[in-house]
Amino acid sequence: MDDNTATHVAVPGSDLSLAVRVTEGKGPAVFWLGGFRSDMVGGKANALAQWGAAKGRKVVRFDYRGHGESGGAFEDFVLSDWLDDARRIHDGFLGEDTIAVGSSMGGWVALLLAKALADEGRPLKGVVLIAPAPDFTDLLMWPRLPDTIKQEVMDKGVAYLPSDYGDPTPITRALFEDGRKHLIFNDHPIVTGCPVHILQGIEDPDVPYTHALDLVTRLAAEDVVLTLIKDGDHRLSRDEDIARLISAVETVAG
Repeated sequence: MDDNTATHVAVPGSDLSLAVRVTEGKGPAVFWLGGFRSDMVGGKANALAQWGAAKGRKVVRFDYRGHGESGGAFEDFVLSDWLDDARRIHDGFLGEDTIAVGSSMGGWVALLLAKALADEGRPLKGVVLIAPAPDFTDLLMWPRLPDTIKQEVMDKGVAYLPSDYGDPTPITRALFEDGRKHLIFNDHPIVTGCPVHILQGIEDPDVPYTHALDLVTRLAAEDVVLTLIKDGDHRLSRDEDIARLISAVETVAG
């Protein structure tokens, strides 16, 4: 399968499909898990695919339902759906020799996926997290909302927030209710069954670097590396940030 051509994987029980791109190569494979309202053709995901092509390393990218080239409307889905999507692509395209790379919300998905696989006795090779946002619905998003928006979410089931990254973002009551089913900061420790490397910008306006520090204290793995980037923002997509990302993946790959 060519990494520049998306294939579509059917979602059972619906008429929707997930768009997937695969850069063929050897393992350990890299599994890209994007952020909230992001897609698989952003700068970091593309850079990983290009690195994979150059190094002969397998890289798998996909869009969650309601994101990018996959089917469905964004506001119709919640974290449980996106976690199911990640599991479907992992099981269909990857194996145990896999490094999950999660950006922002994708960091939450990566940790949940790692935990589930560790519980099944087939842990990931490693996890690399970029500005990870586990539990963001309760810990980062809801507390920042104006009371008027909170009321609108509760009364109408949806509200729309201005976004620096594109069209207004619909946030739903279902998103917050479902998020509470997957909170991991309540777990101590958080068991991934594999090494974890975190890249976090100190100037990140969306995910405070203290959130990454809290995550480190909760991780059970002894092999946990946190790289704080003093002038780094949330995207961490500058050339030097991409170099740090690829270095982290190569280190975890061994």
